[in-house]
Amino acid sequence: MRPIDGGLIERFYRKANAERWHVPVGLFAAALERSANRVFGDKDLSSRELDRYLAALHLEDLALACACSAGDEAAWEHFIREQRPRLYHAADALAPGGRARDLADSLYADLYGFDDRGEGRRSLFRYFHGRSSLATWLRAVLAQRHVDRLRAERRVEPLPEEQSPATLASTSTPADPERSRYLTMIQQALGRAVARLPARDRLRLGCYYAQGLTLAATGRLLREHEATASRQLAKTRRAIRDDVERQLRAEAGLTDAQIAQCFESVSEDPGPLDVGEMLGDSRSPSE
Repeated sequence: MRPIDGGLIERFYRKANAERWHVPVGLFAAALERSANRVFGDKDLSSRELDRYLAALHLEDLALACACSAGDEAAWEHFIREQRPRLYHAADALAPGGRARDLADSLYADLYGFDDRGEGRRSLFRYFHGRSSLATWLRAVLAQRHVDRLRAERRVEPLPEEQSPATLASTSTPADPERSRYLTMIQQALGRAVARLPARDRLRLGCYYAQGLTLAATGRLLREHEATASRQLAKTRRAIRDDVERQLRAEAGLTDAQIAQCFESVSEDPGPLDVGEMLGDSRSPSE
């Protein structure tokens, strides 16, 4: 598509109240163009068709998404305050008893956005195009992640009851002889990586993972907003993974494929992995 006329951009920028979140005009214009391109591709729209399409977008939600993707603190606080209860409600509808709330919490890290090396920003918000409300889009993302988790949990299909012991023996998958070694290596590397973290980062991890506090409670304990706590947890998780991968590659001499097997082994069966013990004394937020 041809670039959107500057007059249209200015009009919809005002309609979206994008200035409230200090969204750069260029960033908002790029979001409008991505949205239109997503629907119309290379089609040459008339000015009236484009105007009608843009006017139907959830423009205020799009402006908020732009601000959050750019890391605006006020926008993030507003987003967390407005959307967290809705996300938790949607999570509870997917899996009663709170079993899907961890998916809702982990979504914040991807919305904030880190690349594969923990540097730069690749926010999940770039996939929000304003055609639905932000709340509806978030529920759809959460539902898809819930489905992905269920599929992963159902990797092994039960065998028919009529199979004999001989058949079971012939069709069963032999245990990976490297599994025990991989588990030991990644647990040791993980312990060293956690030990190297600053005390405040260990405290945050301990509150959220070992003690099971919510993001809001963790933030209150560390005297920071829950949006900040979420971002810092994401950053710390990325730092830990990078440190573990470096150890396995440089010190243990593993290939990328073997490193992937290490992570797969610990995700399937973490064994005697005590997160609380690994984090050590993380009771005082002073630093």
